[in-house]
Amino acid sequence: MTISLAMPTIRQSKPSGEALLDAGVGELRDHTGRVAKDLRVSLTDRCNLRCTYCMPEEGMEWIPTEEVLSDEEVIRLIRIGVQRLGIEQVRFTGGEPLLRRSLEHIIAETAALTTRTKQKPTIALTSNALGLDKRAEALAHAGLDRVNLSLDTLNPQRYKALTRRDRLADAIKGIEAAIDAGLKPVKINTVVMKGVNEDDVLPLARFALEHRCQLRFIEQMPIGPREQWRREDMVTAEAIIATLGTELSMTPSSKPRGSAPAALWQVQAKDDAQLVGEIGVIASVTHPFCGDCDRTRLTTDGAIRNCLFAHAETSLRDLMRDGASDAELAEAWAQAMWPKAYGHGINDPSFVQPERTMSAIGG
Repeated sequence: MTISLAMPTIRQSKPSGEALLDAGVGELRDHTGRVAKDLRVSLTDRCNLRCTYCMPEEGMEWIPTEEVLSDEEVIRLIRIGVQRLGIEQVRFTGGEPLLRRSLEHIIAETAALTTRTKQKPTIALTSNALGLDKRAEALAHAGLDRVNLSLDTLNPQRYKALTRRDRLADAIKGIEAAIDAGLKPVKINTVVMKGVNEDDVLPLARFALEHRCQLRFIEQMPIGPREQWRREDMVTAEAIIATLGTELSMTPSSKPRGSAPAALWQVQAKDDAQLVGEIGVIASVTHPFCGDCDRTRLTTDGAIRNCLFAHAETSLRDLMRDGASDAELAEAWAQAMWPKAYGHGINDPSFVQPERTMSAIGG
């Protein structure tokens, strides 16, 4: 298995105190030369599941309603990102973004924007698929292009144990509705955990191939409940690929990977020549892809994070509510992205997990 280990190198410096943008217009460039064009927008920190690797069963402290960005504030910041800062893709996340009742409206307003390439932004959604069967068509009509849907097992008892909710049938309905609504590609995200769902790797691969979805296996990262992640318990990308290879013929994809997190494989079932497709493996821990990262993150309460594992963030909400102009908000956003770290540092002995969990940051 060959996965790029590219890490960024410093390409430029910025004198202290110097503005990064010309009249509030430019791009989200960091000090290594990486440019963020992919905006992740968390619409809520709430979720209707309680996945063991993401949230504790009880005791979550939710962001107070008054601190959550309003629809108008979300749309304004997306517009600034697209029109002033060169954002080309917007992904809505959570928590569970389908819990935001105004999701269709926010997507429609985003779809009405025009990027610098004279196209509408690519609009994606990361979801657990619960309730998507009732909204997939409306979301597609509003301008949603594609979805990433979480599914860690096809075993009802295991799903209930993992998510602390008995809703596997609802998740499957959501996946099928996304396919029927023409949201392409439908990607299925699976976090593989030792002693938990390793037996699901091959059944999920067949399920995805049968449904013409792109399955993406993900190494578990330290971004859930604190003190629960141990590297020695992680199922590595190499182990996942070895398991897949027992029943699938696998060839590395010839498609350029670009900034995509998944290394893609063209696969075919050894016992069924008609069962073909793509499977991705996201080796976030063992083979970091930080050198090609093009993401910027907006949290539910309006903070800009330049990395999932960052320990600092900049509140655009506070600036906005204090009367900042679009140009001032764009400059603050650019300043927040400039010091982005070379990499997430998971493999460093000094690594410290961020205070916010994934549900509070956005996927």
